[in-house]
Amino acid sequence: MIELSEIAFLAGAGLLAGAVNALAGGGTLVSFPALLALGYPSITASVTNAVALWPGYLGGVLGYRAELRGQRRRATVLSATAVLGAIAGSSLLLLTPGRLFDSLVPWLVAFASLALLAQPWLRKRFEGDGRQGTSRLIYVGVFLGGCYGAYFNGGMGVLLLAVLALFLHDNLHRVNAVRATLSLVISTVSVVAFSLFGPVRWEAVAVVAPASLAGGFLGTRVARLMPPAVLRGVVVVFGLGVATLLALR
Repeated sequence: MIELSEIAFLAGAGLLAGAVNALAGGGTLVSFPALLALGYPSITASVTNAVALWPGYLGGVLGYRAELRGQRRRATVLSATAVLGAIAGSSLLLLTPGRLFDSLVPWLVAFASLALLAQPWLRKRFEGDGRQGTSRLIYVGVFLGGCYGAYFNGGMGVLLLAVLALFLHDNLHRVNAVRATLSLVISTVSVVAFSLFGPVRWEAVAVVAPASLAGGFLGTRVARLMPPAVLRGVVVVFGLGVATLLALR
């Protein structure tokens, strides 16, 4: 049973994580360290965080309904590949010894932070790309993205967007809609696997999940007041600081 002060702390972290995801992506870099700060073991914090942030991915897909029209076959085929990657990543996480995962966490957090930092550059890099056709390498990229996203949620959306934009010749908003779909698919597989076999702390999920959903709605409003670049910079600095502290720990 968690205390009232811990509930307030988790609710605040979930609210901020949802807002960060809506504004710039990278909400995991807020909610995951919050769970660690309350003393949850790293694997427990990771699986709990993955389950708690699932509603935000559903909201992202609902928000891209218009852009998903006419992309059913593309989204379905890539989703099947993402499922395979997510199964592999979830299994790998559940089989990873706690001490090994502890040693990997600082690097994963740092990688997610740097991926978030590179997000604007990746968008500009691929927005005007003139590639025609779809290479089969896209399935390799989506599989690896699913594996990474299920193993450690941070930075998943950025990586998937980079892979899709590299190989799909389409409007970036439509590509981003497919990215949102794949993120939801990977997150759903993770939630099922972790719910059945992982050490999920449901009392924390009950606090973080609705708070992150509310944060997502709030983030769309705050976006009109705060430039996403500013928030992205704050989250990146915070994430790198967390990675450093975890490495020193």
